[in-house]
Amino acid sequence: MKLFNPLLQGLRRSGALAAFALLANALAGAAPVHADWLKAESERFIVYSDGGEGKLRDFVQELEAYDRFLRLRMGLDVNEAPPRKLPIYLVASRRGLAQVRPDLPENVAGFYMATDEDIFGIALRDQTVDTLKHEYAHHFMMQNFSYPYPGWFVEGFAEYYATVEVEKSRILVGKYNENRAYWLQAASWMPMAELLSKRPLERARNRDTYYPLAWLLTHWFIGDADRQKALDAYLRDVGAGGDPVEAMERATGLNPTDLQRTLRRYMNGRIPYQAVTVAYPPTPLTVTRLPRSADDLLLLNQRLKIGVSEDKRAATAEEVRRAAARHPDDPLALLALGHAELHFGDPAAAEAPLQRLLTLDPNHVEALQYLARARLKAADDAENLEDSDRLNAEARAFLARAYRADDANYATLLLIAENRNGGEGYPNDNDVAVLEQAFALAPQLGEARINLAQVLMIRDRNAEAVPLLEPLVNDPHRPSAGARALLLRAKGMTEAEADAEEAEILRKGEAEGEAPPQDRPAAD
Repeated sequence: MKLFNPLLQGLRRSGALAAFALLANALAGAAPVHADWLKAESERFIVYSDGGEGKLRDFVQELEAYDRFLRLRMGLDVNEAPPRKLPIYLVASRRGLAQVRPDLPENVAGFYMATDEDIFGIALRDQTVDTLKHEYAHHFMMQNFSYPYPGWFVEGFAEYYATVEVEKSRILVGKYNENRAYWLQAASWMPMAELLSKRPLERARNRDTYYPLAWLLTHWFIGDADRQKALDAYLRDVGAGGDPVEAMERATGLNPTDLQRTLRRYMNGRIPYQAVTVAYPPTPLTVTRLPRSADDLLLLNQRLKIGVSEDKRAATAEEVRRAAARHPDDPLALLALGHAELHFGDPAAAEAPLQRLLTLDPNHVEALQYLARARLKAADDAENLEDSDRLNAEARAFLARAYRADDANYATLLLIAENRNGGEGYPNDNDVAVLEQAFALAPQLGEARINLAQVLMIRDRNAEAVPLLEPLVNDPHRPSAGARALLLRAKGMTEAEADAEEAEILRKGEAEGEAPPQDRPAAD
């Protein structure tokens, strides 16, 4: 994987500077009784919307230009498409978001999920798309520049590119989000040492300024050629295991107090944004209208893919049963019903709707995957080897059909590897190749990274496993304990050494004297 050197080189070639302007947020509309879902498919995206076709087409073109611009800035081929199109769901109100995640906090305008069944984003369609662009920047970084970056830079990078504005003949980059700017002006800042060393959700003083400060520090670095070189040196230092606070002083000559003073001066000055003169031709796209079953089941089916808590599984299965009953013999209804029964209801009842779906569409990849999952689970639960072998063979047959129908589906590849796990000669060269392809298609998915790292380590290729695992260990929101354990093994560290390392991290946190985060901004 590449580092950010191409990014820094590209930034030095960027266009003219202009002054900042505030962004205004539009209010979300009320959800219609019948959403009348549309699906737009372009070179890089599949976008579902319960709104009008004109706005949908404009949105997809903006996303396509945004992806090309990110590629331009990072020194990548702007005409190269990612190996997998990203599905995105646009909804009219928070009710749509809650259909996918019922426990979603009130102030969330969108989110992004990576699971073993799907990787997708969802956002309010009539608001500014900062949230979606922020999440796509994370998706893009993990796809193209996987590296153990410090948490503040992971978030600062996403915040910096979240406010990109695509115009007809130019693209504006470096503008700010109104809410983030408010917190910088009105709230007490998180200490720089904590910003540099902690994750967004860790207990810290004035935690609410984490994202605004991550944006400001990223903006400060990117806004000057010499500081870009310092950022590159800093990221390399931290990536090699350097302390993120000490590495900052080594790269910039600024201790945490001096860095805070520098950022305040930068914020109070004339902070520039860049106007890059570039225009991309419209991307061909197709728009189709989905059947009425999508009103009831499109978002609900996405909820099934990310899972629900144990106490809500039965209710979720019943909700899907009621919705599917309103659309008999409809492909989406059959898929959702089989899916819900398999994971949250009666697994035996999943067979009929999924088999019926294959009667209607023999190459339905998701139906084949769910039937394979059912056989793999039954094989694990089988009481004798003969039944287990038979069920695994049936799973293999379903997966072979799914692979023939779509040989670039990461979920199928992960299931093929699961079916082979523990078999004769596992992992052979083909097993490694299957997991390498799954990782190439879904580097954002922790499971794809961990599974590949495990087989590489079995094959004594530990050095190749390390860069797969490090981004998971450094994930600013969901650091993986499983990945950390594998990483320590890949690096040859003993359990005693690992315990000592963790104790040192805890000791440093206690020495800093953390205080509870504030709910509202306080004056400096």
